[in-house]
Amino acid sequence: MDEYTVKITRQAEAQMADIFRYIAFTLRERGTALRILDSLEAEIASLSSFPKRAALTDEEPWHSLGIHKLSVKNYLIYFWVDEKARKVQITAVIHSRMNQREQLSKMELQESE
Repeated sequence: MDEYTVKITRQAEAQMADIFRYIAFTLRERGTALRILDSLEAEIASLSSFPKRAALTDEEPWHSLGIHKLSVKNYLIYFWVDEKARKVQITAVIHSRMNQREQLSKMELQESE
């Protein structure tokens, strides 16, 4: 089976770095921060196989745009799939208790060229 290439926007990378910094330095739980970051990275990497196993998000207009949502611990990973190019684009990593609609409205759907 063909694998998908998984790309992460700078915005999503920055969100993951913020998550790590908050847990490691504000909460002073470096070990927990490393485990959460490892879990997020492992789930993102797993999207290279069967990315459509994750449901589309319920929120509109992102649902109609084909944005998928994957739950990992207390976080939601948002992404879209380009079947033709066999590419998965990670667009956001957001804590599940945040206002998802508000956070999604700030989401960049792909890297700027």
